[in-house]
Amino acid sequence: MSRTDPVARWPLFASGFAALALGLVPLPGWLDVLRPDFLALTVLYWSIHVPRAGRLWFAWCAGLALDAFRGVVLGQFALAMTIIGALAIYLHLRIRAYPIWHQAGTVFAALFLYHLTLWIVDGWSGHPVTSSARWIPAITGALIWPFLSATLDKLHHRF
Repeated sequence: MSRTDPVARWPLFASGFAALALGLVPLPGWLDVLRPDFLALTVLYWSIHVPRAGRLWFAWCAGLALDAFRGVVLGQFALAMTIIGALAIYLHLRIRAYPIWHQAGTVFAALFLYHLTLWIVDGWSGHPVTSSARWIPAITGALIWPFLSATLDKLHHRF
């Protein structure tokens, strides 16, 4: 595939909308703590596997949509998504060469950076969350990465 080949972007947007919906579905409190960040995982997948499909625009727009739906400081999720999207795009050739469980470790590090960015912005804006449960989605996201990656691979390679 050369730089001039068109990239089918509808799987990117369809998976982004599905991930946004999965992240906004109300769950009981104990189960909501375990919910992985589906939208961040989707941004990571597309940034690693097809970095020129969405570029940083996809990460930024996904973060702004999450900001709007969650009602937090505008730009908080957009900043965090753009940071991990930029990191994934920068390292995409290395990450794709890793075995799937090594990729999951790298995804854990990216999700930890994502939550660290959100934690810093929350503290600066006067909404600190000091619960250690804030870091659990990074672990669950890394655990479901192989399954999510396989599912999005099927969607990506089919169209």
